Amino acid sequence: MSENCDQNCGSCGENCSDRKEAFHDFRANPHELSRIRNVIGVVSGKGGVGKSLVTSMLAVAMKRLNFNVAVLDADVTGPSIPKAFGIREKATAGELGVYPIRSKTGIEIMSINLLLEDDTDPVVWRGPILGNTVKQFWTDVIWQDIDYMFIDMPPGTGDVPLTVFQSIAVDGIIIVTSPQELVSMIVSKAVKMAEMMNIPVFGLVENMSYFKCPDNDKEYKIFGDSHVDEIADKHGLDVLAKLPIDPKISAACDTGMIEFHEVDWFNAVAQQLAKMQA
Repeated sequence: MSENCDQNCGSCGENCSDRKEAFHDFRANPHELSRIRNVIGVVSGKGGVGKSLVTSMLAVAMKRLNFNVAVLDADVTGPSIPKAFGIREKATAGELGVYPIRSKTGIEIMSINLLLEDDTDPVVWRGPILGNTVKQFWTDVIWQDIDYMFIDMPPGTGDVPLTVFQSIAVDGIIIVTSPQELVSMIVSKAVKMAEMMNIPVFGLVENMSYFKCPDNDKEYKIFGDSHVDEIADKHGLDVLAKLPIDPKISAACDTGMIEFHEVDWFNAVAQQLAKMQA
């Protein structure tokens, strides 16, 4: 029991021996035809750090290891996964459920933009509706035979991340950061939320760490010195990758060709995640 325990077990996430009531499991079952072995959330405490980019590249890295991969785009108000993969088709529904769209290399993808009539239509919904939509992406979509599902979550610790953590059997999360010192506090919030929900944190990925000048081959820290190692040490986490600022990556996303952008930044991470299948 915590020293600060207020005896209100109903609002507590601790699974201690002194609980006065059972800890409720709110997890929803996936569609009965779905087969999903590992679920990994990609989160960030704030927007604009490249979370969707990391999600896409992780999915591509695992696909290159010949795993069956899926991406559930939980960022309902700011979906960008279909754009990165160049998907313009719309998802279809049958009597049994909703079918995700397959990318050029066979990655299964579901996003709100695959259901909207126009990709530029805004999603002006309140939090509970957003959360329920993401939950339906889990329960109503037929994910046929998936080794690794990556969930691209919206920034922060609001309704949608809470719904994902409570409703979906997430095996762990990867937190995306950027070099600014401000991010230290933001990362701490994400780590603490994961701890409250009993979700393991696999490690940190720092995006926009540096820019490597093609003219002199020197590295420039556009956003200041990195603090990711300090943050990782503070929370006992691993730094999984440090990504540079690379215009070629932006171009690959803008043209829907992220699957064919050859980089090795996530090779080690992919090998580590592959051990989950062993």
